[in-house]
Amino acid sequence: MQQKYCYDYPRPAVTADVVALAGNSLQEAKLLLIRREKPPFQDMWALPGGFAEMNEDIETTAVRELEEETGLRGVEIHQIGAFGKVGRDPRHRTVTVAFLSPLERIADVKGADDASDARWFPLEELPPLAFDHKEIVNQGVELWEKMDRKDKG
Repeated sequence: MQQKYCYDYPRPAVTADVVALAGNSLQEAKLLLIRREKPPFQDMWALPGGFAEMNEDIETTAVRELEEETGLRGVEIHQIGAFGKVGRDPRHRTVTVAFLSPLERIADVKGADDASDARWFPLEELPPLAFDHKEIVNQGVELWEKMDRKDKG
């Protein structure tokens, strides 16, 4: 029998998002984005990510969502930080833990699950992003630039 969780006080939802960056320099870097298939922000571009299951670590959530939405797997991830401004998700109170996935080169991807498309974009040509993903991307790029190139990919 599955345990039911009931609390007297509201609780925020927890998600994980992944900033997957490919390349060896800022000038050639490409960012992996998915097109959202469902509201909110339907048809907008966003980072791959989604809600944590009750029985999984947040790192597992990040890796699972990345694979489910893009087909990308077997990647390393590094925690960027937590993002929890009130109103960042119009549905309800949501806190996300963001991760950086540094890759040497772009990989084949395909939108799946609740992503209608998945595509690599040059950092200088990003479309408008859903939620607060632009802020998350900026912090991910900062971490990526600090990493020693031999640690990437």
